[in-house]
Amino acid sequence: MQSTALPVIFVIVIIALVLWRRLRAASKPVKGSGYRLLLPLLFLVFGLFGLLNPELHLTVKEVALSLLFGLTLSIPMIATTNYELREDGQIYPKKSKAFIFAVAGLIVIRLALRSYLSELDPAELGMLFYLIAVAYVVPWRIVSFVKYRRLLAQRAKASKQ
Repeated sequence: MQSTALPVIFVIVIIALVLWRRLRAASKPVKGSGYRLLLPLLFLVFGLFGLLNPELHLTVKEVALSLLFGLTLSIPMIATTNYELREDGQIYPKKSKAFIFAVAGLIVIRLALRSYLSELDPAELGMLFYLIAVAYVVPWRIVSFVKYRRLLAQRAKASKQ
């Protein structure tokens, strides 16, 4: 009983932290040229070295399906992440209830998959979930950066006129 409660508690804490951070960030402008939006991608690179672990026996099909599933999960994240130019001339993330539901949905899907794929080795399962996360975070962050830069360019163009 205790072995299944700990991951669920951990996931609930992660959800709470993500939502708290997102709600807090919506009240502050995005600073600079937006490169901070891409910073998490740098941190994700280090986990890919886990693929070099000789004890992992992942098939190409498992890796491809994980990446495809992650790309599919990035669609709601991309659709619910937007920015707005406010009266003070700063760019802020738009508040979105749909984003909260998208994050909660991702966590529910992850928990369902975890129980469905429980027969896999824990290291392999962890790497597959890592690949899913990489496959939805990378496109989401890149598109968020592009959206921010477009709004930044519009702000610069409007200030010149």
